[in-house]
Amino acid sequence: MDGPILTYIGAFLTSSWGIAHLFPTSNVVSGFGDISADNRRIIAMEWITEGVFLIFIGVLVALVTYLDHSSPISHAVCWAAFCALNTLSVVSLFTGARNSFIAFKLCPYIFTGSSILIVIGGSLADLTAG
Repeated sequence: MDGPILTYIGAFLTSSWGIAHLFPTSNVVSGFGDISADNRRIIAMEWITEGVFLIFIGVLVALVTYLDHSSPISHAVCWAAFCALNTLSVVSLFTGARNSFIAFKLCPYIFTGSSILIVIGGSLADLTAG
C-alpha cells in the first residue's frame, strides 16, 4: 500500500475519533452526577480539548501529506503525531481504559493504531521519494 494512503487512513482515524469525542460531551459530564459547576466545566473542557487535539493532529498530518508527503517537514510532523498519539495511548491505558465504558477501552488501540499508520505511511513516503 502506498505511504500517503496509510498516512491518510491514520489521519482520518485520528480526526474521526476526535469528532466522536465532541458529541457525547454533555452526556459524559452528566454521568458524573451531582458535582459542582466548576467540576462540570473542567470535565467538559478536558473532554473537548482531547477531541480538538485529535482533530488537529489528523488534519495537520493530512495537510502536510497532501502538500508534500516526502518533505522533511511532513516526516517530522508524522513522527510528532506518532509521539503525541502514543503519549495519549499510555495515559488512556492507565486512566480511561480501566473503566467499564467500551469507548474508553478503545482509545489506546485507536491512538496506537493511528500512530503506526501515520509513521509507517510517512516513512514509506520517505523511502519512495528518492
